[in-house]
Amino acid sequence: MRRVLAALSTLAAAAVLTACSAGGTAHVRLAADTPSAPTSAPPPAAAPTKAKPVMAAGVPCTITAKACVSLSGKQAWLLDEGKIVYGPVKMLPGKKSEPTPVGRWQVEYKKKLHRSREFNGAPMPNSVFFAPGGIAFHEGSLSRYSAGCVHLSSAASLKFFNTLEKGDEVQVVR
Repeated sequence: MRRVLAALSTLAAAAVLTACSAGGTAHVRLAADTPSAPTSAPPPAAAPTKAKPVMAAGVPCTITAKACVSLSGKQAWLLDEGKIVYGPVKMLPGKKSEPTPVGRWQVEYKKKLHRSREFNGAPMPNSVFFAPGGIAFHEGSLSRYSAGCVHLSSAASLKFFNTLEKGDEVQVVR
């Protein structure tokens, strides 16, 4: 019994000396209390996956859009929390040489009776500007392509003007 106590005493003293020489903050454990090393490597961490965007029902845009434009379908919608509140309405985008840009944009500003500086003061009623270069939804011809804007009927342009607010997300897809 004396030998066992002496051995434990020596082991405890060695552990204390080790802890003290390590700065005094180490947690002291006896060899019998130390867990054994794992026999196999832990499984590798899964690579983070990018969440797929949640699409709004009935449109080619996500639920975060307030306005959705399909260039190939020549249609536009207004959405609220992913639900269609207006549309589809017919629209006409920019011509091939001056296309309507594809992407996600935010409404920058609105102007009820804007006149184009580019096209000799041409009227652009109910303008809702959303992309660089002066790209906007506005009342315009549904038989003649624009210079990049989204032409809407008089009624549709008024609805877009009255519904969309600065900062609202506009999505334009092919």
